[in-house]
Amino acid sequence: MGIMEVKIREGVEKDYRAILSLVKELATFERSPDKVTNSVECMKEEKQYFQSIVAESTNGEIVGMAVYFFAYYTWVGKSLYVDDIYVKKSCRGKKIGTKLLKEVFKVAKKENCKRVRWQVLNWNKSAIDFYKKCGATIDDGWLNCDFDEKDIQEFDI
Repeated sequence: MGIMEVKIREGVEKDYRAILSLVKELATFERSPDKVTNSVECMKEEKQYFQSIVAESTNGEIVGMAVYFFAYYTWVGKSLYVDDIYVKKSCRGKKIGTKLLKEVFKVAKKENCKRVRWQVLNWNKSAIDFYKKCGATIDDGWLNCDFDEKDIQEFDI
């Protein structure tokens, strides 16, 4: 396996198609391929709400990505939330995820964030092991409360 030569850089608009493709791969891996409703056009319209870091191979292929945004948590203050971090299956085990995560933390330090947070599925043992090895605290006490677009429109209590 070893290390794979990749360039870690900020994602830009021309990368959105590749990023969305990786998002769809991730959704399939997470057993929810039908949940992805985003599009390149939507990403372009809403680009002020997220930022990305990509891992680009020597042949120009985007083989990994981290998508994040800044959030404010009342208990700690400004934070960086990693929505997705993903490396193509064929490129795993080559330290690309580590490189992406290191770059995320560089951003968090530069932006004076008080917390970096992301989620991991409870059955994704390899990711959990990787995050624990990195020093992450994994909280099993909090549950997600989500409303999708349709639910938002129909919300009425």
